[in-house]
Amino acid sequence: MWRRRAGALLRVWGFWPPGVPGRRPLSCDPASQAGGNSPLCWNCGSPGGPGRENGFFCPQCRALQAPDPTRDYFSLMDCNCSFRVDTVKLQHRYQQLQRLVHPDFFSQRSQTEKDFSEKHSTLVNDAYKTLLAPLSRGLYLLKLRGIEIPETTDYEMDRQFLMEIMEINEKLAEAESEAAMKEIESIVRAKQKELTDNVSSAFEQDDFEEAKEILTKMRYFSNIEEKIKLKKIPL
Repeated sequence: MWRRRAGALLRVWGFWPPGVPGRRPLSCDPASQAGGNSPLCWNCGSPGGPGRENGFFCPQCRALQAPDPTRDYFSLMDCNCSFRVDTVKLQHRYQQLQRLVHPDFFSQRSQTEKDFSEKHSTLVNDAYKTLLAPLSRGLYLLKLRGIEIPETTDYEMDRQFLMEIMEINEKLAEAESEAAMKEIESIVRAKQKELTDNVSSAFEQDDFEEAKEILTKMRYFSNIEEKIKLKKIPL
């Protein structure tokens, strides 16, 4: 029964993001577009078992296959490879995939499929969390371009920006009232909104150096957001 259900879901949902009319999508997945022989199904040996066209299941025996190591998060979550992401669609896709590969649905299946289900579910969770937040989404887009910003980066920031960060941190350290905390939260939220709009424009113009600088600033404000959350927790 599960095999029939999985097949029906696969046919209804599909597993490839549609192209963008009038604009060629970024190639997030060059390895998959280069062609090559499809791996064989681990269960029945049929060709094309883990192939992209058939989603996660072998088209012959319907056995769950191993995660495709060449598939990026945008392809997995059926999103265009762009900074602008429809978060409502992303959430629906996440729910669809979890209903398809969650380990709870494989309790009566082979140990191999149980293991693959765990891996798929973890991958879907990671992809969803990464693409949902603007900062992690932007960092992932840069990573696909071979550009990474280390956590302990020495990326050169302008003095004025660093002074601004220092002042906000000082206000946060001195804040003792709920009103003071809300004021700082409002400032940080507005800054993140402005930076998110700016980095979106940078990606649209393929200005990756500009995007890198803006995302570094967003990371500074993200750290402040974490400090605010920690300060709200009663000791």
